[in-house]
Amino acid sequence: MTRRATFTPPPGARAYPLRTARGEFAVVDSSPKAGAQVRGVVLMLPGFTGSKEDFRLLHEPLAERGYRIVAVDGRGQHESDGPLDDESAYAQRELARDVLAQAEALGVPLHLVGHSLGGQIARAAVLLDHSPFLSLTLMSSGPAQISVSQQQRVKLLRDALAVLSMEEVWEAIQAMGPPEEVGGPARGPGDPEQLRRRWLGHSPAQLLATGRQLCTEPDRVAELAAVPLPFHVLSGAHDDTWPVAILDDMTVRLNAHRTVVAGAEHSPGADQPLPTAQALADFWDGTHRAGTHTA
Repeated sequence: MTRRATFTPPPGARAYPLRTARGEFAVVDSSPKAGAQVRGVVLMLPGFTGSKEDFRLLHEPLAERGYRIVAVDGRGQHESDGPLDDESAYAQRELARDVLAQAEALGVPLHLVGHSLGGQIARAAVLLDHSPFLSLTLMSSGPAQISVSQQQRVKLLRDALAVLSMEEVWEAIQAMGPPEEVGGPARGPGDPEQLRRRWLGHSPAQLLATGRQLCTEPDRVAELAAVPLPFHVLSGAHDDTWPVAILDDMTVRLNAHRTVVAGAEHSPGADQPLPTAQALADFWDGTHRAGTHTA
């Protein structure tokens, strides 16, 4: 990859292209802190309009708990290449196969975390093949399509993408306000110019295809519940994209561990990184004590 980096990696992490059987994917990779007991490897998938940098505040506290964190830009997201005008490349099954290729390239059983749209892609990957994974955490990611109010906002974004350039859409976003999903392209880590450059790094076809998926995703919780993995449903105390009551119900249906992070909304890893990191590491530690194979 030859793109100029938009963000500086968090302390102790490095950014590089992860080479897989399905191409290269931009990652930020942090190792466990020196002296920490090595506990395992975690692959983190960001949400709609987001990027690997959405997890930047989680790297250090999770490294202190002994976890290697690999946060990835999916195909057509930010610094990972993808077709600009071929939406078929971003079918959910294709994105799920990318995740399986990323897991294979990392070469060890690992914990999988998906934030919002990333949770639904993670779910699709696990349903294709759960064998590379030790657990699945759905972070602010619900059982089916997003709420009606957020569907309307995503539709506005998709309508704009159909007729305007990415630069023109960015200007419109500043005027109308972004969809809440992953904080929207105009909110997140970094200053306004970094967020603008992140937005311009996205493929329009990726945004169109995945925006449609968010508005039409079917409920696959029963299928997921049949998979023999430990599940964790983590969210903020308030979420307009998938109301918390819906996430609570999904937790019951999955027989999952549940965490509600006080003071956080749709992006708990950014809103309240320390309690979010603690909840993640406590869950993973618990799966190891229960006899799950450690990476």
